Amino acid sequence: MKKSLIAIAVLAATSSAAFAQSNVTIYGILDAGITSERGGAQGNVTKVTSGAASASRLGFKGTEDLGGGLSAVFKLEAGVKVDDGALDNTNSVLFNREAYVGLSSKTAGSLLIGRQYTPYYETLRDVGDPFAMGYAGTAKNLFPVAGYMTRNSNAVVYKTPNLEGFTGAVSYSLGETNGDASAARQIGASLGYNNGPLNVAVAYNSKNNDTQTVKTNGVGHNGLIAANYDFKVVKVFGAFSKDKGAGSAPINGASTTTLSAAFATTNAFGYTFAPTQNSTDALIGLTAPVSEAGTVMASYIRKNDKESFNRDADQWAIGYNYALSKRTSTYVAYAKIKNKNGAGYTVGNNTEAGTGDKAFNLGLKHSF
Repeated sequence: MKKSLIAIAVLAATSSAAFAQSNVTIYGILDAGITSERGGAQGNVTKVTSGAASASRLGFKGTEDLGGGLSAVFKLEAGVKVDDGALDNTNSVLFNREAYVGLSSKTAGSLLIGRQYTPYYETLRDVGDPFAMGYAGTAKNLFPVAGYMTRNSNAVVYKTPNLEGFTGAVSYSLGETNGDASAARQIGASLGYNNGPLNVAVAYNSKNNDTQTVKTNGVGHNGLIAANYDFKVVKVFGAFSKDKGAGSAPINGASTTTLSAAFATTNAFGYTFAPTQNSTDALIGLTAPVSEAGTVMASYIRKNDKESFNRDADQWAIGYNYALSKRTSTYVAYAKIKNKNGAGYTVGNNTEAGTGDKAFNLGLKHSF
């Protein structure tokens, strides 16, 4: 009996020592509110929306200290809908937002394998968009960040450590196509500099749209430069993207996976509209503190279609976020798109693509 007690004590001690070197966190965001959308072919709609500002989610992340400054890391993040409790994707994928495992070093950077954000998306979200991809004013409405431009599955990503303000990332997403290593392959990279009030970054994305049976879909290329500068009384933002080739400008809606006019579908306005294969996107915006806890956000975005139809679009947006605490905030936002020459872009938010050319959000967000 005495030996058994000693053995249990030794086991408990060693388990505690191992546990002390590991860290697992359960976290999430609950974002819900009212969204009113106007201008769609099916009529106006007012609804309870989950994730207008930030997509609602439940996640698990952790690290294990391997010694010598090296750690094992993982992340599993599921998108959820606060309005009805369901998963926020139609494919019922549990960890649809992120799912990866890897190694991280304070001096050598990190190497991660699994489903992850593209460097292009992270650059626009963190540097270029004053709405940080959320609210009715999200840059998602006009910039090419839908579908595969948001996240890659089967991705290997290397991120550098911070070197005197410089950071970089390289992403390689395997197409996993039998007999053709380049089909469905996606490559991305970014380089940024953040020091004091200045934050500037460039990003690139390349997607091969070929499949095992179709080898003529072509490659889409995207180049992005984004920056912001904090003047204290106001932070100004700017972004510019050049999009060229098939699939280079996926639409944040029903036509996300289409490549050309041959695959066009009926859009929210009741007519066919396909993604352009040659366009540029420009954004200017700002955030400004108007009180200790309140922040105003505003932006203007221009989609310039370089194809013969010249289906341009302009978006104006304004929003206000008020922090009730470090974890809870309330917000209001409004955006309007002016489509030209048969363009069919919609005003959505962080989670939804939208059903019209105008939208209003009023909501509450809590993080844990």
